[in-house]
Amino acid sequence: MSTVKITCFADEISHDLEEQLDVLAQEGLAHLELRNVWGKNVLDLTEDELLSIRTILDQRGFTVSSIASPIGKYPVVDDFAPQIAAMQRAIHAAKTVGTPYIRIFSYHPPENGDLDACREEVLLRMKQLTQLAEQNQVILILENDNNLYGSKDDRVLDILQHCNSIALRSAFDPGNFVMNNVKPMEEAYPKLHAYTDYIHVKDATREPKQFVPAGAGEGQIADLLLQLRERGYTGYLSVEPHLQHYLPYASNPKRVVSAVRALKDLLARAEMAWE
Repeated sequence: MSTVKITCFADEISHDLEEQLDVLAQEGLAHLELRNVWGKNVLDLTEDELLSIRTILDQRGFTVSSIASPIGKYPVVDDFAPQIAAMQRAIHAAKTVGTPYIRIFSYHPPENGDLDACREEVLLRMKQLTQLAEQNQVILILENDNNLYGSKDDRVLDILQHCNSIALRSAFDPGNFVMNNVKPMEEAYPKLHAYTDYIHVKDATREPKQFVPAGAGEGQIADLLLQLRERGYTGYLSVEPHLQHYLPYASNPKRVVSAVRALKDLLARAEMAWE
């Protein structure tokens, strides 16, 4: 039986690293996404802060699954030089905390702009970021987030095929596909499975339009897990709760715990082991 790794966007628990780790440890997790710590985005952390994080994680038996950067979550018409600088910081952070993965996005089109009109610029930028990743032996994982060039399956595939590199893979996000009226398992996964090395566990409903715990929405996550089991997937399942609307009166830790436990329940039903 293959064993998957559960990780989590732990900043949805708290800005405090120790509190993040306490809640994850309570749930038996030993991995986390590094996005925001101590009120700072991961790309804004100093060298001393990164080294401190690495020391704390090592002492407590945790590893970082990816650097959850905001690279690419910017208008495609903005100057590209700061994005190259951000990628260099992300690469340094990844190497400091010991992960090969860096989460990225695929750029906002101009306001009221035509997606097709910005395709060439998006692909140019994604290719340059991918080449930088290749040179530094890291792996970019592309999230299919909302309001970006790659918000739908065909455009994600377009980017991945254009860059054609083991240094750019898909961070497959079922919930985001639901939000963009794409059926995750019937439409997106058949196109993207060969490029998918990382999974974001978000589920969603279209009516009302909100994120929900895994299995409670239209993300077809139970079906996704069965497909992953069949292929012998041993990578990360990254819980990104976003349950503020679904559980408006719960605390941040409670929302994260609810999301993690929902995934554990689906894994048990699929007879999949996790660590």
